[in-house]
Amino acid sequence: MRRERRESLGTNYHRIYVASVISNLGDGVALIGYPWLASAVTRNPLLIAAVAVAQRLPWLVFSLPAGVITDRVDRRKAMVLMDSLRAVITLFVAVAVLGLGDDLPQPDALKAVTGTRPALYTILVVASLLLGFAEVLRDNSGQTIIPSIVEPEHLERANGQMWSAEQIANTFIGPPLGSLLIAAAFFLPFALDAASFAVAAALVALVVGEFRAKPRADANTATPAKGAWRVEMKEGVTWLLAHPLLRPMAFILGVLNLIGALNVATLVLFAQEILHTSPIEFAVLSMGGAVGGVAGGYLAPWIRRRLGSGPSLWLTLFATALTPIPIAFTSWWPIVFVMFAIGMFVGVVWNVITVSLRQTIIPDELLGRVNSVYRFFAWGMIPIGSALGGLTVLLVEAQWGREAALRSPWFLSAALGLLLAFYAVPRLTSARLDGARDEALAARAAASSAQAST
Repeated sequence: MRRERRESLGTNYHRIYVASVISNLGDGVALIGYPWLASAVTRNPLLIAAVAVAQRLPWLVFSLPAGVITDRVDRRKAMVLMDSLRAVITLFVAVAVLGLGDDLPQPDALKAVTGTRPALYTILVVASLLLGFAEVLRDNSGQTIIPSIVEPEHLERANGQMWSAEQIANTFIGPPLGSLLIAAAFFLPFALDAASFAVAAALVALVVGEFRAKPRADANTATPAKGAWRVEMKEGVTWLLAHPLLRPMAFILGVLNLIGALNVATLVLFAQEILHTSPIEFAVLSMGGAVGGVAGGYLAPWIRRRLGSGPSLWLTLFATALTPIPIAFTSWWPIVFVMFAIGMFVGVVWNVITVSLRQTIIPDELLGRVNSVYRFFAWGMIPIGSALGGLTVLLVEAQWGREAALRSPWFLSAALGLLLAFYAVPRLTSARLDGARDEALAARAAASSAQAST
């Protein structure tokens, strides 16, 4: 019996798909470049964590305005502009490192670094902050544009394929390439990252069509004046807080991201001083997430059908509580590799299911704003987690020494993950998730029918 050919997701989708993969390849290279540059500039765990805080702080302070912008402008043009801006900023970092980094130590001599190089550190923090602002608007526009080019029944497949490919580029190909480049010269990973953003901007510019928010066919209220930022932001906040499913989901994802950031903030020091990894081994360590992420992206729709929506999300909660425990006790990096693979597998399953659900539930004219409010709670917790991770290491080191300090964030994240699982499991049932999806699809079909009959 011949297998039925799956429907194509369209040229516009594939252009955005390729652009995303290329920019994620650059990000994967930078995944090695930024932490290793930070560890060459300073060994202070709080200062290293501050770089991660700077990169994620915009999600806390800019998410809500970014949502209003996303619903006002052509989302494709916003993506092109932000990718272009990221290319310029990252190129500046490459030039700065090239000009100021002559005395940076070799990658295998970083433990001997003493003091802080203030000029490079300042550039690193400021660039991370600016890149974070651009990322907020670009990613919100990117997630918001997908329902405009992919039918609702194909969203899980579209999101799953994109995230799987992004994982391959970001954590499978990018980090090993980054480690080779950084061994050759510290500025090279940033130069390649800048080029990837420029190429991505050019590809998204080729997407055909206009992608502004579509007003409701049954809208009875006047559109707020273009100056009414607070009114428009409040509309997005009110919609999310009134939704019985998305409201707790935003809080749960925020805590999940806080827990992840808690560990990642000082991961480069943990890898160098506890796991004794070289740049190549650190890159391979990151590839554990890629292996799990690729599998999770492609298998997420199948897992949801087999286990149900609720139990599929519970996998992420249980993994968040359990995978940090072996990492906290080990000094052998392959164990961390396996735990990262498990964690990323269930994390991507979570993303595919929940993002597709949000894209289905939220009305298009509110999608940018509500999505940004959701991500305000979800991603806004990342800088808090990063700061908490660096502070935890600093405080524990004063009492119990450096090794115990670098292991301590993993123990803390396991405890927080267990508490979160107790809260979240009863609230994320298949009945609630599937019921919300079915209700949204029925309302969309009714609105289309009403519009066709007028």
